[in-house]
Amino acid sequence: MEYGICNLAIVPLRAEPSDRSEQVSQVLFGEAFEITEWKEKWVKIVTATDKYTGWIDRLQFTTLGHMAYKRLLRTPAPLTYRPITQAWKILDNSIIYLPAGSSLVYLEGTTSYIGSQKFEIIGEIGEADYISNIAKSYLNVPYLWGGRTHFGIDCSGFTQMVYKLRGINLRRDASLQAEDGTLVDGLTKVKLGDLAFFGAEEGRITHVGIMLNGEQIIHASGKVKIDAIDEEGIYSKELKTYTHKLRLIKRYF
Repeated sequence: MEYGICNLAIVPLRAEPSDRSEQVSQVLFGEAFEITEWKEKWVKIVTATDKYTGWIDRLQFTTLGHMAYKRLLRTPAPLTYRPITQAWKILDNSIIYLPAGSSLVYLEGTTSYIGSQKFEIIGEIGEADYISNIAKSYLNVPYLWGGRTHFGIDCSGFTQMVYKLRGINLRRDASLQAEDGTLVDGLTKVKLGDLAFFGAEEGRITHVGIMLNGEQIIHASGKVKIDAIDEEGIYSKELKTYTHKLRLIKRYF
């Protein structure tokens, strides 16, 4: 088995080995993965933390040894918490702008090491905050299919990143996240941070958001926003209609 690690700020993870292919997720700085297939311009990968599969460009990562990969799995790296953290790439004297949730692997002092490359972190990386504050920091971020950053995010990318910044790993898609956690018995039992899942009756889960309380949810739909919720689902004041049918609520901590 071969391994790699992202040494750029954000790398698109695509469904197929083509620049025209759908972006299904993103790989952030310092996130590691297994390499399962090589092509001339592309590699197929399985991400380390959420086991998500896709293709990335061969120029958008660096290889990682087996022991280094296993070490990363055993000892999670410190994260960046601000929407943007600057890192000075010493090799070519350039600046990389790291999104929140980047992994500062092999951090020594303020220097992160990826292979032979050194990245000097400039300024504060921030610190873990209350889940409501983390979630609200994404308000008005535009919806982007496959996105995981403050510059574009999808519904399950939003829940995954908010939880990651609280030290909890979720799987990537809403339908997968809905398989985990403990079932919450209705809106009257909701606690801050519970995840609500939506979709057609008996159909596949297609949407997810974070409960702020029993009457409000923050989610990515068009943009990250706060909407009202009741037993029927999410009610959009902007559209003056219900937009998502409530299926279940889960708790993860």
